[in-house]
Amino acid sequence: MATTPTRLSKSARREQLLDTAVAIVRTQGADGLTLVTLAEAAGVSRPIVYDHFGTRPGLLLALYRRLDERHRASVTRALQDAAPGVEEVARVISAAYFACATDMPELNAVSAALKGNPDMEAGGLEMTDTYVDLMAAALRPYAHLEPDALRLCCAGVLGAADALAAELNRGRASVDDVVTALVGLIVGGLKTGTVS
Repeated sequence: MATTPTRLSKSARREQLLDTAVAIVRTQGADGLTLVTLAEAAGVSRPIVYDHFGTRPGLLLALYRRLDERHRASVTRALQDAAPGVEEVARVISAAYFACATDMPELNAVSAALKGNPDMEAGGLEMTDTYVDLMAAALRPYAHLEPDALRLCCAGVLGAADALAAELNRGRASVDDVVTALVGLIVGGLKTGTVS
């Protein structure tokens, strides 16, 4: 006896589509993700995908936001368990960042696809700002820097973290190497204002 498939709520369908989008990016790269390939892989009609995301840039931005939220949640959880001290907090930030970089390579692929489109790039910059703010808040107790200077330091560290993640993902460095390097950059960047 044939059964009728269960109809998903709009939010559940969106989650299913984003799960499928992650799988496509993981196997085919960001270039393989289109509204059409998503509809086919998810087993839904094209209008359903268009209704959720509108355009390919809308899909990529929604996927980036989802991956970024998971990344920040992971770092936030790790920071809650961190022992006090600048080196420990820097180590937790670094280890959590690189765990996400290796566990979610799709984040880098989608981030790269966002570049070049002004609307998509603006969304990516907004999420970068949020991550920089997270880092600055975690490091604030250990720095005697003005808030703007601390934020700028964190933005620089985040850029360095992205470069180190690329080295890690290319097999040119180990996790321990990149964590140690990023901890050194964080602590060194705060050295003039570090509380011991």
